[in-house]
Amino acid sequence: MSPFLLSTRGGWTSFRRAAIVTRREVRDTLRDWRLVVPILLLTLVFPLIMQFTASIAQRWVVRYGGELIGQRMIPFLLMIVGFFPISFSLVIALETFVGEKERHSLEPLLATPLTNLELYWGKAIAAMIPPLGASYLGLSVYLTGLWFALGWAPSFQLLVLIVLLTTAESLVMVSGAVVISSQTTSVRAANILASFVIVPMALLVQAESVIMFWADYGPLWWILWALVAADILLVRMGIRLFNREELLGREIDALNVKQAWHHFVGYLVGGDGRPAQPAGEAGARFSLLRVYRQDLPRILWKSRYAIGAVMLTLMMASAVGWSYAEAYPFPAGMIDLNVPEGAFENVPDVGFLPSFDVGSILYHNVRVLLLEAVLAVFSFGTMAVVLLMVPIAIIGFFAGQAPVLGASPWLLVGTFILPHGIAELPGAIIATAMALRLGATVISPPSGMTLSQGVLLAVADLLKVFVFLVLPLLAVAAALEVWVTPWVIAQVW
Repeated sequence: MSPFLLSTRGGWTSFRRAAIVTRREVRDTLRDWRLVVPILLLTLVFPLIMQFTASIAQRWVVRYGGELIGQRMIPFLLMIVGFFPISFSLVIALETFVGEKERHSLEPLLATPLTNLELYWGKAIAAMIPPLGASYLGLSVYLTGLWFALGWAPSFQLLVLIVLLTTAESLVMVSGAVVISSQTTSVRAANILASFVIVPMALLVQAESVIMFWADYGPLWWILWALVAADILLVRMGIRLFNREELLGREIDALNVKQAWHHFVGYLVGGDGRPAQPAGEAGARFSLLRVYRQDLPRILWKSRYAIGAVMLTLMMASAVGWSYAEAYPFPAGMIDLNVPEGAFENVPDVGFLPSFDVGSILYHNVRVLLLEAVLAVFSFGTMAVVLLMVPIAIIGFFAGQAPVLGASPWLLVGTFILPHGIAELPGAIIATAMALRLGATVISPPSGMTLSQGVLLAVADLLKVFVFLVLPLLAVAAALEVWVTPWVIAQVW
């Protein structure tokens, strides 16, 4: 069954079953006046307040020659008006599953012949309708007020962009809230965990506001596509994790640290990726020979798709850097490639870069790659790849400048990058691929494993590969960068 089209042999029947759940949820929501009236009032009043604020602010800045600020403030407030109803109507999505469980109305619904996918989609779509409806209503009220008060109307492109951004933000927040609701056992816990949805989205809106004031809307389209991708990942995650038996069986969210530790040590020490023998029991024996002969090849083979994805994105990053080099070439004579003897002996400390010694370079690279792993957990692995794409794009940019500098791009890369990159780049690619796999595990745990077991296995594999493969490669690369690369550069240039 496709998770997006509900298309099976009886696809239309599955769609109708999901629609029945959606109608039931929406009807129950609209019948609760204690929920509908506050949302409706806030949705209608807040745009009027923003319209009044925009009118006052524009008249005030015009008095002091700030017409441009007043013009930029109106689209910014338009975006805020679209986002505001989503934040307070998120409570509907948070109660999708766990609220019904507390009211003891979930058991009859789960006893129906609906499949897990039909039930999840029906409730998820129902949770998306009120926030989107409130957001569109707020935008309409705000635009109507601006037209009658100031005679201002957005361009068609800006209007489409705001509506699409608002829709994408709503879908991401609601999808995340539905996942939280299906994995918690109380509304209180769901409301607390909702901060992991609201806070990142609020920070994103702040970043969008800066772009709004610059009136350069191109980056907003990239943000839109990123939100669409995040929504697809969240929906995929929710469908993969949803299980009606587990939802009914969980009575309280308990953290069993001892059991989790036994699983983790079993994954880390064992050679087959299974925690069958926890630490301290017979059969759980660590073998360095087995790590290099069996464990690392097995883990790398299991991570082959992640490694391929990282390599593909790095090729794209280098191509993007090269294209920017052609668009923004260096002025002639800006950089002199004739490196004098001993130029690398007293490299100044620039603060954000490591000192030019083996220990500092190794510590810097290890810190960055570990940061990738941490960010991967909160970004489904995407931030790990992005952090590695940045230096590769910079290398592509400087390689693209080689003809302007009177040099060959291959010679430039072969002298400045390749001597130490031959060890550093494979280590960075493997570490990033393991971080990407860790982030992907959050979305789609391995078959037969719970989310926590899948994450623990991914962390154990990452640590094993990092300590026994990546760290030696980074140490060799740091030594080559300090002792070999400067010598090669001095000999060639």
